[in-house]
Amino acid sequence: MARNLAGKKIALTGPRKAAEMAKLVENMGGLPLIRPAQGTVFLDDVKLRRDIEAWIANPPAWVILTTGMGLDAIDQVAEEMGAGAALLEALQGSSIAARGYKTVNALKKRGLIPIVRDDDGSTAGLIRGLASHSFQGADVILQLHGDPAPKLTAWLQEQGARVREVLPYQHIAPEEAELARLLAEITAAELDAVAFTSGPQVRNLIEYARAKGELPKLVSAFSGPVVAAAVGKITAQALREEGIERVCSPEEDERMGSMMVELGRYFVRN
Repeated sequence: MARNLAGKKIALTGPRKAAEMAKLVENMGGLPLIRPAQGTVFLDDVKLRRDIEAWIANPPAWVILTTGMGLDAIDQVAEEMGAGAALLEALQGSSIAARGYKTVNALKKRGLIPIVRDDDGSTAGLIRGLASHSFQGADVILQLHGDPAPKLTAWLQEQGARVREVLPYQHIAPEEAELARLLAEITAAELDAVAFTSGPQVRNLIEYARAKGELPKLVSAFSGPVVAAAVGKITAQALREEGIERVCSPEEDERMGSMMVELGRYFVRN
């Protein structure tokens, strides 16, 4: 494996597969630093069961799915409830929209094909796909992962939809001390890059910096000595929405390994 991260300090902000990512960074010659910007993700089983019961009792006109993992979690809990077949029937009777290839693949496993999907893996791309359809008075279930999507929800409501959000996973806030350390290291240019694997990690760091009056310094650091790396389009979009324009992200294969390979190529080029 090319050692394109030789001598680079890379902060890893995700709680999932942190050890695996750290090993990859080491294999590429870098120094990984575990800096969680997102707490543990847990399945809110009780609420999800209630949401599934309501979903089956009152099937929506539209189902908008944003993650394959979320659909898998919903399906697993429905099966445990003895309601897997009823949920599938409800899905079959709804118009389905999907964001991301993993979500499309999760649907395909169940014999379902979305009539709308994004054109670039982003929420904005999904909205573009939905724009040609009418949602006036429509009941819509919006499946999210563990973080609200205020822009998508607001857009649907502006179109006249009645939106029910279903979040199979819930994010726990990270330790403030971890965010404080990461912010200090970024603004002091003690890191070469920060690797983000989800939008919540970005938002947690941004909101903490904003609360401390350090957001301009954070954005400035990311435009100068510190590189922001994103696992995919959604995470990259979260960074750009906060004014962080220089984002290193894989174009197609939105995986952690691909992010590190692309980051290594960035350092070789620059």
